[in-house]
Amino acid sequence: MLESAAALVQEHADLERQLADPSVHTDQDLVRKLNKRYAALAPTVAAYHAWHAARDDVAAARELAAEDEAFRAELPSLEEVERAAEDKLRRLLIPRDPDDDRDVILEVKAGEGGEESALFAGDLVRMYLRYAERRGWKTEVIDATESDLGGYKDIRVAVKAKGTPEPGDAPWARLKYEGGVHRVQRVPVTESQGRIHTSAAGVLVMPEADEVEVTIDPNDLKIDVYRSSGPGGQSVNTTDSAVRITHLPTGVVVSCQNEKSQLQNKESAMRVLRARLHQLAQDAADEAASAARRSQIRTVDRSERIRTYNFPENRISDHRTGYKAYNLDSVLDGDLDPMVQSAVDADEAARMAAVAEGPAGT
Repeated sequence: MLESAAALVQEHADLERQLADPSVHTDQDLVRKLNKRYAALAPTVAAYHAWHAARDDVAAARELAAEDEAFRAELPSLEEVERAAEDKLRRLLIPRDPDDDRDVILEVKAGEGGEESALFAGDLVRMYLRYAERRGWKTEVIDATESDLGGYKDIRVAVKAKGTPEPGDAPWARLKYEGGVHRVQRVPVTESQGRIHTSAAGVLVMPEADEVEVTIDPNDLKIDVYRSSGPGGQSVNTTDSAVRITHLPTGVVVSCQNEKSQLQNKESAMRVLRARLHQLAQDAADEAASAARRSQIRTVDRSERIRTYNFPENRISDHRTGYKAYNLDSVLDGDLDPMVQSAVDADEAARMAAVAEGPAGT
């Protein structure tokens, strides 16, 4: 731990020297890259110095305790401070997801259950919008297809942090665990006999990528335009403003119809396409890595059924972490942090175990 922390402290100092060099500031892309890394290392550097100071305090107290009873009495509390500082430093040295400081594009799609599933998809979207509001994030609906009863057949929402978030507080770092199948158990509004039904909605979370990070050859795109449609499939305008983009090399298809102009819909579709291609590249990199490396990067399979929302019991259960609470109403109102934290803690524990085992699993 000491060696890896010292190397990061040295890197932080090197970055500080580079950023103080006026010649570096002629390349703004480089400056942004250096500043981003500098800010990311700052908490680890601060934790290293705090641990180093606590360790020195303990060493000094032990040396003086042989001669002074007061220092002997003070030693347990100083040792506790050292242990806490060391634990914080160890956690910060756990290999991080490289996308943790990114904004996200979140997609929610109705699944099994017809109209009830679309209503549940709407409940999930409202939950995420309220959660974003609690955390001070900005949200933007990129595209949505509403159902006849006011839910969503599918919807895409961009979630952005304001300013530079602390490590672990950016939208991707918190929302990446939401991807998967969400199941609901309740009496649907369409049920006349009061029977409980089970339906599901799917959530996909992707880190948003910048244009400079994902290069898309215009010759690889097939772009179709058509008229926007609303609930029931009826046309909602008289011009071909909706856009469907197919990325031919991967087969990824993205469509957007919410904006009034073809150009705006194309720009929105390209944002989603960049995010999907970035995610595909990351998934391919994870798949090519060793099993140990994959476990360090992402321990939660986002394609599995991850959560059940039981309305009759006001219960919410996460099937990956075992977290269970009886405050479903407040969770749907955006009180999502305890649930998210259970996934963060499980992921962190798996990463720490992977680091402890080492590359050979010993």
